[in-house]
Amino acid sequence: MAILTARRPLSTDRRPRPQRRISVQARLQRDSPLLVMALPVVILLLVFTYIPLIGNLVAFLDYIPYLPLEESPWVGLDNFAALLSDPGFWSAFVNTVQITALQMIFSFPVPILLAILLHSLISPFIRGFVQSVIYLPHFLSWVIVVAMFEQVLGGDGAVADAVRSLGGEQVNLMTNPDTFKLLLVSQGVWKDAGWGTIIFLAALTNIDLSLYESAAVDGAGSARRFWHITLPGIRPIIVLLMILQLGTSLSVGFEQILLQRDAVGADAAEVLDTYVYFRGVVDGDWSIGVAAGLLKGVVGLILILAANKLAHLLGEQGVYSRD
Repeated sequence: MAILTARRPLSTDRRPRPQRRISVQARLQRDSPLLVMALPVVILLLVFTYIPLIGNLVAFLDYIPYLPLEESPWVGLDNFAALLSDPGFWSAFVNTVQITALQMIFSFPVPILLAILLHSLISPFIRGFVQSVIYLPHFLSWVIVVAMFEQVLGGDGAVADAVRSLGGEQVNLMTNPDTFKLLLVSQGVWKDAGWGTIIFLAALTNIDLSLYESAAVDGAGSARRFWHITLPGIRPIIVLLMILQLGTSLSVGFEQILLQRDAVGADAAEVLDTYVYFRGVVDGDWSIGVAAGLLKGVVGLILILAANKLAHLLGEQGVYSRD
């Protein structure tokens, strides 16, 4: 005798069930270990980043050192007017823009090319060895880096000795104002290319290898595989890092340039960061120095917003989402 069992009809309601909201106290209790871990970083940001932002008020004051801010006369935009009429500021601004352009043209593509080259190596040992060698200069201070370049390109360096031994004239590339900007870029490439290579190597490892195998089966050459698989795979990282570099593009290396400024002169080596230092700290004109720093920050913010908008137009997420 067959036993018939009644089956409940399948529900056709596919609407998502509303999730129960968790109270703030419950979320704090749940995430308390993470909040405790993040607390030192938050304190450091508050003490050394956000609280010092109050000092930007000095740009609008005739600041008198060692007195409270409220006792300094309010001058409004007079400091910015004096700043924009200073030829030294515009000389520093032009040098900064030129160095930034050279860094974007020469420094930015080098880690991408190195990462692609290392990623194509079959031997993991050789890949790891080369990666460690090119990453090692990142841990050296600029004092050591400049000293090493002095030993090679200076007046008594290896290049000068080789030129003299061949009967040539005295060569000192470290004190040549005409090649100083290219020298800065080459120093930056040698020191920091390995760091960027690691980031792009991590992006390359996330690309599915089956895509390359399928493309090779379909007859695609190495150039087409690079253009249609490799480049789209790392394009989001390229766009993100380019936006971040544009945001800090006006900070072209204070310590690096300060160590070599006296050797080539202020006309070739003065940038916005050194201008702020010498005008504000050394000369004691704090209001003009803070105004220059604030103006540099505003320009950097505009560059980030413009680059992020361009990334959205190209279909990338950028630093923050459009939503």
